[in-house]
Amino acid sequence: MAATIRLTRMGRSKRPFYRLVVADSRMPRDGRFLEILGTYDPLQAVPLMKVDEGRAIYWLTKGVQMSDTARDILKKTGVIKKFTELKKMA
Repeated sequence: MAATIRLTRMGRSKRPFYRLVVADSRMPRDGRFLEILGTYDPLQAVPLMKVDEGRAIYWLTKGVQMSDTARDILKKTGVIKKFTELKKMA
């Protein structure tokens, strides 16, 4: 099974709100997922990003791929930096 970290769209019309999820790459964008890693609200004055760092690092160690937007969110929250430091130590 090839899993990816990506966004699923929530919220109402013209008021998007996203969840950062781990999903099977064959599932549709808003379809079934394995785990919720966090949220992203782009409509705030300063876009709000919440990520469960421990679970995100767990999935990255399993070799999960990321979408471009998910990679940017993980970079801004510092998860990618922690993951690369962990890889260097091992």
